[in-house]
Amino acid sequence: MSGGIAVGGGAGVAEVGEVAAVGRGGDPAWLRARRDEAWELYEATPFPSTRSEEWRYTDVERLLPLGDLEKRPIGSKWSGELPERLRRVLASDGEGAGRVVEMDGRVVSARLDPGVATAGVVLSSLADAACSSDPVVRELLATQAVTASDGKFPALNAALWSDGVFVHVPRGVKVELPIRLSRWVSRPHTPTFTRVLIVAEERSRIAFEDEILSPDFESATLASTAIEIFARRGARVRYVSLQRMGRRGCHLASQRTIAERDSSVDTLNIALGGSVDRVDLNARLVGQGASSEMLGLYFGEDGQHFDFNTSQDHVAPHAHSDLLYKGALDGRARGIFRGIIRVHEGAQRTDAYQTNRNLLLSDHAVATSLPNLEIEADDVRCSHGATVGQLDSEALFYLMSRGLERGQAERLVVRGFLGEVLSRLGRSVVADKVMRTIEAKLVR
Repeated sequence: MSGGIAVGGGAGVAEVGEVAAVGRGGDPAWLRARRDEAWELYEATPFPSTRSEEWRYTDVERLLPLGDLEKRPIGSKWSGELPERLRRVLASDGEGAGRVVEMDGRVVSARLDPGVATAGVVLSSLADAACSSDPVVRELLATQAVTASDGKFPALNAALWSDGVFVHVPRGVKVELPIRLSRWVSRPHTPTFTRVLIVAEERSRIAFEDEILSPDFESATLASTAIEIFARRGARVRYVSLQRMGRRGCHLASQRTIAERDSSVDTLNIALGGSVDRVDLNARLVGQGASSEMLGLYFGEDGQHFDFNTSQDHVAPHAHSDLLYKGALDGRARGIFRGIIRVHEGAQRTDAYQTNRNLLLSDHAVATSLPNLEIEADDVRCSHGATVGQLDSEALFYLMSRGLERGQAERLVVRGFLGEVLSRLGRSVVADKVMRTIEAKLVR
């Protein structure tokens, strides 16, 4: 590989991607046309305001200013050493089927296990795949999942994305270990726009772990990403997002999953860092027997602001979805959860659940929970619920009576409260990272 940055990974890991070319002479005609259309939609669409229901509790100006944007991708070739914090993350992640490193919106390294590559799995820079006119990318990129017509920010991302990751798993191939993406954002007050496109063909299986990190910034710095996941008949996909940006980091994610007959797409969104985090997640179950488990976990402190906007779209009958989002909020942190289960006409025997629970660790923390149902079928089983509460005084008293100091007792209660979400993930590198980060927050 020429121009790549070595990220480790040990023997048996093959380099499969090169540094995404910058200034390579432009996009292919079809991609230029798609970007132009997205830019026109962006300019024609007003910015969302707190007067609209979906943005009522998040002032979009906290994600701005974007600066004077031009109609071209933002991002430049990374030069120099990887930051020490990122190096530590890469070194601690352990074994995986693949590894991608993205620096300021550009893929600098993509590695895939040789055995997985031999099975036909594709892991590459999305920009490279698009510029080579990969037929799968050309068909699906920003056309069916996260499209430019979805709103102001999806249109902006579709117009200006600089790079990202493309994963294609052939029919019947089961990738046992996860593929990991590590993103680093370092340029203050400069937005980055990236995308991930995952396509799992019939009866395949893949897990993808996506982590974004940054230093602390002196001014608001936006990282925008669009995640598009397609699970063909009988496929199994798990997607995990871990946001650990520094202060003044603003994370904006549009995620869409499409599950066909007898397939499953499970997602886990974890928000621990940054100043503002907004996730729009839509799970669309379009085939009979499709399922989606949607998990979320967030821990906020000081003035952190987390906003999750979710929807479970049941288009086909005999499908199942289960959502559980749990958050702990300290200081003046704020958490917003807005979720809707939509059962479309004809989607009989839908089985759908939605739960949001919040734990307030301070008198100044605020949690807003808005679960909803919209049902157009008459043979369904759907429920939703939400709670907002403070630390259980009886549990604290019990633990303290057993010799624990109050701080230790509080940490144990919080770990138990959030642990329900992580327990569904099982023993993993992600779970260990999350608990270490939460422990560090609790002892401050």
